[in-house]
Amino acid sequence: MVTAKGGSEIKRCAWAQNDPLMREYHDKEWGVPEHDSRALWELLMLEGFQAGLSWITVLRKREAFRRAFAEFDPEVVARFREKDVARLMGDAGIIRAKAKIDATIRGAQIFLEMRESGTEFGAWAWGQVGGKPVRNKGAVPAQTPLSEKVSKELKLKGFKFVGPVIVYSWMQASGMVDDHAGDCFRRTRA
Repeated sequence: MVTAKGGSEIKRCAWAQNDPLMREYHDKEWGVPEHDSRALWELLMLEGFQAGLSWITVLRKREAFRRAFAEFDPEVVARFREKDVARLMGDAGIIRAKAKIDATIRGAQIFLEMRESGTEFGAWAWGQVGGKPVRNKGAVPAQTPLSEKVSKELKLKGFKFVGPVIVYSWMQASGMVDDHAGDCFRRTRA
């Protein structure tokens, strides 16, 4: 907990208590409904880089990721070639996993293919939850039947590193699912 002005305590989710960067991420970003297609795609790609690691690792490298991947501009990333992959593999500021780098490049291409076919990524993503956040009550799961469904659909489109656990984490982070603790100041009351 943190003491706010006036002496009252601010309660937040337990996972955001100990690290200042995690607290800032929790307080300003995590669970805030994000509808922008590019921002949602960036977050999904970063969640993919997290696979097998902790989110704090990705969060600490996020600005380096943004520089390395042209601010996650799908138009630019979709045109990355082998020389770009070699550059990224040599960039100590990011997670240097070739399969994840390749998946991000292909993810940009899929993002553009969706748009060209008339489907905006953000509209598609929010359509999975009926356009409004799912409010989880009770224990926070690692995955749900909904994240399993969305994972399958993403895989059918050709995305990689989008298993149901990663997808659920993405849905939480982007605000499609409200998993803030019941007493967290960020929990949406409805």
